[in-house]
Order: sequence, then C-alpha cells, then structure tokens
Amino acid sequence: MATHDARNWPDCTKMIGLLFLVSSILTQQGASGQRVKAEPEVLSYPGQTVNLRCAFTDATGIQLTMVTWIYEPKDGERMNIAVFHPNYDPNYPESPVKGRVSFTNNRPNLNSPSIQITDVRMTDEGKYICEYATYPRGNEQGITFLVMLAKPQNSASVVTVVAGAKPVVVARCESADGRPPAKLTWVTTSNGNATLVDKPGADNTVTVNSEYRMVPTAADNGKDISCVVKHRTQDKDESFQMKLAIQYPPQVTIIGYDNNWYVGRTNAMLTCQATANPAPYSVTWKIMSGMEMPETVQIKDNVLKVLKVDDSVNTTFVCEVVNRIGTTKDQVTAMVREPPQNPSNAGKVAGAVIGSLLALLLVAALIAVLVTRSRRQQQGYRANGGSDMKTRIFGGGKKASKNGTGGGAGSGVIGAGNNNGPIYVYNESSSHPSLGEKNNHHQPLTVGGRPEVVATTPTAQDILLSNELDDAERRKFDELEEEERYDHFGGGGPILQLRPPHDQSDIIGDYMDDDMESQKDGSVISRTAVYV
Repeated sequence: MATHDARNWPDCTKMIGLLFLVSSILTQQGASGQRVKAEPEVLSYPGQTVNLRCAFTDATGIQLTMVTWIYEPKDGERMNIAVFHPNYDPNYPESPVKGRVSFTNNRPNLNSPSIQITDVRMTDEGKYICEYATYPRGNEQGITFLVMLAKPQNSASVVTVVAGAKPVVVARCESADGRPPAKLTWVTTSNGNATLVDKPGADNTVTVNSEYRMVPTAADNGKDISCVVKHRTQDKDESFQMKLAIQYPPQVTIIGYDNNWYVGRTNAMLTCQATANPAPYSVTWKIMSGMEMPETVQIKDNVLKVLKVDDSVNTTFVCEVVNRIGTTKDQVTAMVREPPQNPSNAGKVAGAVIGSLLALLLVAALIAVLVTRSRRQQQGYRANGGSDMKTRIFGGGKKASKNGTGGGAGSGVIGAGNNNGPIYVYNESSSHPSLGEKNNHHQPLTVGGRPEVVATTPTAQDILLSNELDDAERRKFDELEEEERYDHFGGGGPILQLRPPHDQSDIIGDYMDDDMESQKDGSVISRTAVYV
C-alpha cells in the first residue's frame, strides 16, 4: 500500500483547509481586521458544475485592487486560472480548466468574485485559492479544497486452495476506480493476515486491492469470511459474505462395529463415512488379506452389510475413498464370537428343574403325612376285644374272597358281595358271653362246621362292652392287626381308620362313647373315621 504519497493528500484536505482558514482569519483579524471568506471544502462528482465562493468582508479603510483565483493541483505547480480587475475584463489564463471556468456574474465585482467550473473532471481536484490584492496591506487570501468523488466498483471472491503448511491467499477483495480510496477490512474466525495495495485507476481514481492470507486446513473449509468496504460515496458499508474453499483429501472413518459380532447374528453393518473437498468419486470395500468378500456380505455404496455372521467374516475390512486430491483408507477388524446363551431358555430350564424339585418334595411330604396319619388312625381303630373278635367297617375280613367273603384266623366273616355296610363278627368262644346274649339281633350261622354269628347292626352297648377286654387280649389283637396290616395293606376292601385316643384306658368313657353316632337304620358309625 502506498503511503505518504502525494496522491493521497485529498484524504485530509478537509482538515487542512479548516486549519488554514482559521489560521488565515486569525492572522487577518490580528493584523488588519480584514477577512476573505471561502468554503473550506467542496465535493463533486465528475461531470457536475461546482461553485467556488469567495468574498471580502469589512473593507473599511482598505482599497481592493484585484482578485486572482489560483489552482494548485496535488502533484503540480500552482497556476492562475481567473483574474479580475475593475478596470479590465475578466481574464482566464492557460490552465487545465480554461474554457470551463468563469466568474459567476457576468460583471463580477471585487466584493464577491466567485467562480464556477463546469463539467468537472477527476483531475480538477485540488486546492483553489481566492487571493485579494489590497492597499496598503498587500495580498489577502482564502482557500477551498475541491474534492472529487467517484463511487467505486466493489467486489470480493474466495480463492480455492489445497490444504497445506504454508500461508496462501484464500480470499480477495477489490474497490476499483473510487475517489477517495476506499477502506477495506476483513471479518473471519480463521487465523490469517490481510494485505492492502492501492493503485491509480482511470481519470485520477484509485483502486484498492486486499488479500487475505492464511495456512489452509481442512477444518477451515466452509468457514465464513467477509470483506467490508467503506467509502464516502456509500450511505452504509458494503459487506461481501463468503465461505472459504479449502480442498483436502478424504478423511475416512468406519462406524457401526460394536465388538459384538457373534455366530448367527444377522444384518450387521459397517458404514464408511468420508468428508472431502472436492467430493469423493470412489468408495471401495476390501479385505486386508486380499481375499474375496464372503458370500454373506453385501455392499451398497458406502455401506457393508453382513447378512449372517459366521467365521468367514472374522477378518479386517478396509474402506478406501478417493477424490481428486488424494486417497485415504480406514480399517476395522471384526472379531467373531460364540453365540450367547439364550437367557429365556435358561430361565425356562431352571424354572422347570426347580418346579420338578418342588413337586417331588411336595409329593414326598404328602406321602409322609399320609403314612404317618394312616399309622395314627389305624392305632386309634384297634379293637379292645380278644383275639376272637374283630371289627371291620366298610369291608370284609383281612382276607377277602372273590365272592365277597373273607375271614380271619379263628373268626368267620360272611359277606354277600356288598362292602358298603358295616359287618360285625362275633365269635361264640368270646370270653364275654354276656356280649352274645345281649346281641339279640344276631342270627346263628354255621361256617366250616362251627357256629358263627353275623351282626348287621350292632348297638352302642356292644361296642362299649368290647372295650372291656383285658390288656393281654388287646396286645394279642394289636399284634395280629399289625401282621394283617403289613401283610395285606394293599387289600381290596376299603379301610376305616380311627384317630387313636390319648389314653387307651379311657377309650370307653372319653373316646368311643363320644365318637360313635347312631344312624336311622340302627347302625353306629364313627364321627372321626376317614373313609377311603
């Protein structure tokens, strides 16, 4: 950028003119009190007509002799462009503005010798001095800066570059053929530096160029960058918003592998993700060993799908991506595992095993309870009579014949094939003859040449009398009953078991009497008996 150059002096013409005017006024006021009034700055566009005003105020005691307009270009020597003397016609010496400059009044006067310049050009810019020749004070002057304006043509663009390690130009901005020169600034988040270069344009205009330089990286691609142009002819700053264009080879990543490829798994997928500028034109899947893809693998664009996992996919897959800048690869090694056990089946098996064990325990407990209960009830059912008398309820004797008749040793039991009614057998050889005498419902019957009595409906008295057996006979009956129970436990007749009393000696008063209940048909049954 050119600095301290004569071409740039119009940038500060306004300030210089104001300072010069103030200085001139103060000098005039301090010396003689005379004033030359002139506009410090006039702005104009090419082709327009500008008026440069000048006046001498408070000319008391001073004689105004002549007025001369002097043009001083920014890079040349000063020259007279218009002269007025009251005794002569206006004169316009040779100058760049001759033929376009004139006094504003047809007959100018010394009090207001303003001039105008038509069809101004960019080269007309400069300093214009209105100078009075006076007597006796000599020359007095006022200065006006003519500033030519030209609206520039602004533009900006990014430069496509390849990512690298050295700074390069990534964007350019230009403000062409402006007057005064425009100011360019950059706005971006990328790290870089800007350069400015001014160069002369057509018809005394200035073109400003700016370049933004940085070390390009793939991460900078697509970032925002703006060039802002500020100029006096614009109501507001003009901003050009762009995005950096950094080209780089593909950046590849394979996703989708979860380290859980087990034998039998279906639809396992790998995706080859790639970013690149320019866009990649080729995506290729390979196996590192160079072998062909397994039959269970399907490839579509950048997706690799394993229809069913087996040992053939226990390998390393490679994804290769190519664009105009270069080629990049990524790889993933698949580890095929054994299929996991189905937790649902294991739960079912465990449940079945536990259920079976519980069922077995329940059956065992039930059997134990039944056996224990059967023993207790059979003990409570034992008769207190001698070995000649036994009681059977809902069944025949210990040995049942096919025709429904059964008998024990030393006793006879007659059945007519009906085991539903209670049958009481009384032996005449009983040690208690009174029992037979009182059973007046007995009917004599001869079985095997020996008289027997069959009782169909014994009374409660008969049952009570049976309890009067002595202890010896009771023990004999117990032994006989035990033998019969273990030898013929699976017999065909139903078994009635009674709850054993707490005290065998009180069976008549406490248990049997309270337990037996008479029926309408004359029979007596137990309240606590269990009928099987």
